[in-house]
Amino acid sequence: MLDGITRRIERTRTTVARATVLPLLVRGGIALAFVLALMVAWPTALTASRYVVLLGLAGVYPAIAPRGRGVTAAVLVVVGGWILDTTWFDARVALWRVLSIAALLYLGHTLAALAAMLPYDAIVNVDVVGGWLARALLVVLISAVLTVITLGLTAELAGGAFVIATLVGLAAAVGITMLLGRLLRRP
Repeated sequence: MLDGITRRIERTRTTVARATVLPLLVRGGIALAFVLALMVAWPTALTASRYVVLLGLAGVYPAIAPRGRGVTAAVLVVVGGWILDTTWFDARVALWRVLSIAALLYLGHTLAALAAMLPYDAIVNVDVVGGWLARALLVVLISAVLTVITLGLTAELAGGAFVIATLVGLAAAVGITMLLGRLLRRP
């Protein structure tokens, strides 16, 4: 057992010694995104208490091991905190919180996908990470704008028109998914 611990410590030393800057920055971005998402989602009474250490560990864990189930666990902890805050603590659902949580979860998840494929000792061009972040931020911006527009339309559409618009949107989403699936299978 002592040999196993010694080997693990030696592997950790080697990993730290060989690590390069950009993969570490990507992992730092993962930790930052998930910790901020946890702080926004969870009730203030809990984030201002000693439980913030546990929430911080839940947010940092995906940065340490992005290939495992840590990302899923962190997302579930964020969603659980949001549900706890809006149901048990009866917090008001604010648009800025919903958009912040969605954006931070998306950024954390997409950075974890990049980190899972990026070895800790890789020499990476800044353009690779910059392009990845630019695309992710573009997706966040477009999603936020469409969310606000959709919420504005729901106030205008009421009753039967809202149901029809929902069904048309659902049919369009299914149609686009089928089209993309067919395009991906083409030789």
